[in-house]
Amino acid sequence: MTWHLSPPESASPEESPVSAKPLLQIIVASTRPGRVGLPVANWLADVARTHDGFDVEIVDLAELDLPFFDEPNHPRLRQYVHQHTIDWSRIVERGDAYVFVTPEYNHSFNAVLKNALDYLSHEWAYKPAGIVSYGGVAAGTRAVQALKPVLAALKLGVVADSVNIPFVFGDIADGVYSPNELVEAGAKAMLDEMRRLSGPLATLREQPAAAG
Repeated sequence: MTWHLSPPESASPEESPVSAKPLLQIIVASTRPGRVGLPVANWLADVARTHDGFDVEIVDLAELDLPFFDEPNHPRLRQYVHQHTIDWSRIVERGDAYVFVTPEYNHSFNAVLKNALDYLSHEWAYKPAGIVSYGGVAAGTRAVQALKPVLAALKLGVVADSVNIPFVFGDIADGVYSPNELVEAGAKAMLDEMRRLSGPLATLREQPAAAG
């Protein structure tokens, strides 16, 4: 399933069916024409469904189309005034874990992802996160290193097992990404670690916040 800016009412947290598995949201960061992030995300979604540790959704930032951050209040207050922020908050709130599928732009991750992260605060906290990066010879690893402290600042539990895909264009044909065995094994290791963390982090989310 791919979320749009205005998710259907039936997908609201109050009306969603109860599931024994946490919900993994695979967030596609790239929005440019000709991007390869969506084929990579579709592959990862198939891997995650086979892994069976999570329910799985794809969240495409190109479809979300958030403007540059335009809320008058700090995200920690959750006093949102724009409908696009309220919709984005609801989507992220229902997620229990996230994988960020990111390109590398000029030795970092892209601005669209940073903007989407900055919109929210509480919604991200105490949930496991993984990163899938792709690119040329560096496989997006410099984007990963730039992204990790941002996720940590949002209190996401970033697992050590990231997936880094070199020369990604050579592994895509007719819009389908076909990984090698090392990439496939790396994805499974990442999902294993995220599943291990999901329970303890869910317990932290249930605890009341400390008084500031």
